[in-house]
Amino acid sequence: MPADPAWPDEASLAAFRAWLEGVPSRAAVDRYLPDRRTAGASSRSVIGRVKRQLVAFATGRAQADLAATLSAASPSGRKLAKAAAAAIETLRGMPPPQPLIGDAVERWLPVRLVGALHAVGIRTLAELTLRVPRHRRWWTGIAGLGPSGAHSIEAFFARHPALTERARALVAVNQTQDLIPWERLVVPEDVDGSRGTFRAPRASCALDASNDYQAVNAWLSLHESAATQRAYRKEAERLILWAIVERGRALSSMTTEDAVAYRAFLRRPSPRARWVGPPRPRSTPEWRPFTGDLSARSTAYALSVLNAMYRWLIEQRYALANPFAGVKVRGGRPEQLDTSHAFTEHEWKLVRVVAEGLEWSYGWSEPAAQRLRFMMDFAYATGLRISELVVARLGTIDSDAHGDTWIRVVGKGHKAGKVVLPPLARAALDRYLAQRGLPVTPSKWRPSTSLIGRLGEDGSRISSWRMWRVLKRFFATVADVVEEGSPALAEKLRRATPHWTRHTHATHLLEGGAELTTVRDNLRHASLATTSMYLHTDDARRAKQVADRFAAPRS
Repeated sequence: MPADPAWPDEASLAAFRAWLEGVPSRAAVDRYLPDRRTAGASSRSVIGRVKRQLVAFATGRAQADLAATLSAASPSGRKLAKAAAAAIETLRGMPPPQPLIGDAVERWLPVRLVGALHAVGIRTLAELTLRVPRHRRWWTGIAGLGPSGAHSIEAFFARHPALTERARALVAVNQTQDLIPWERLVVPEDVDGSRGTFRAPRASCALDASNDYQAVNAWLSLHESAATQRAYRKEAERLILWAIVERGRALSSMTTEDAVAYRAFLRRPSPRARWVGPPRPRSTPEWRPFTGDLSARSTAYALSVLNAMYRWLIEQRYALANPFAGVKVRGGRPEQLDTSHAFTEHEWKLVRVVAEGLEWSYGWSEPAAQRLRFMMDFAYATGLRISELVVARLGTIDSDAHGDTWIRVVGKGHKAGKVVLPPLARAALDRYLAQRGLPVTPSKWRPSTSLIGRLGEDGSRISSWRMWRVLKRFFATVADVVEEGSPALAEKLRRATPHWTRHTHATHLLEGGAELTTVRDNLRHASLATTSMYLHTDDARRAKQVADRFAAPRS
């Protein structure tokens, strides 16, 4: 195993700093290191050795950014020289990194041993720890290891006894292990936060929680909106699973270095087989915390949620430190609404034509096809979010003194509002109620009846997740239909999500001459700036108008 890189002595650092300040290398070496220049060696090579020593030290401390800064340091660049001097002060006295049970074996063990361990499925220190029993000749089942390699591994674990203690508290982690969702999570006592490194004194804590899981649940319970709870729980769930499985730490023991590592993990979760998979119900073994890599914007959102969670834990005197304080994401600023996420009038008509023939041409059952058409028409005509549509009831529809019909909803941030129910939405609802054998006259409605009918023997109400999957399946069907004649539209449909119905609603409403404030109020936007993003002109029309005004002169 490689020895820990040594920190340069003060004379070497003085010579290197002088060189960074512009002192010629020969003068710097003659002044501070007169006895270091061997026969035939140049002063430049002496300075180069000091630089390489500093780079190796930074690399050994897992500080790749500081290593890159020092490697690029030159007196010809004042900014680089200043950054290198700051890097030296940051590295000074920094202890060597300590191994974590989730680390890959190749990070800490010699290359000659790694191949033998990988051959039997041992890829992390946690797996290796659980394979090392206390009896003699434990290595005989691992081809290619041998007594010498086994003894070096035993010596490594002897230098780091905490690894064995933590690993025994966890289930062995491997590439095919099924991660457990939040509601079924049982956290080992060793990493549950009951003895967290950064726990505040128990006597001053305002929570009854004795561990991190209970404390986070208390934080989640503050939010009355079910959608907000789900969103925040997802971020907390991902973090607590990662902290236990990959770092072997409790949430209340996480350091800033852990938070920075988690930021990188969110951008590309790995190992992929353990963390990433297609959307699946939480009750199935195929469930995974991620469906893919997170964008800069999604990563910034996740970090902002976790930052708020830790701030609250500090306010309740449960924790002493917030590891996510100051951890930012480059490129994570809120982006402008992508107005391409809407269908044109022609595209929407084509989508509806395919929807009309689902049960006859594409194998959908009649109730499923009827439900799909209703969801499409109602969402398009009202601009409701999917989460709002799945919980809508007949009792939330009423008429005012002017005879106008409205539907009352509770949107984002648990804000109550009302949305106009135009004739297209009302016609779709009447048709769908009749198909379900329910009365169309409002006076005969049962207020608790869901707008969206129930399918299947269990009769359970459709969830947002299920509705999302149904609409995505439909868009994929339409994409297959138009693939040959319009490959660009087919690609657009495969990218489309159910939220595009809301974008399409707003775009068509504005193109039809509706006032900006009308669209803002119907979408329940807090600001006109958000609604104004839908005010995009047709590129073809814009190009024609400019070309007509500035036509080339006739010859």
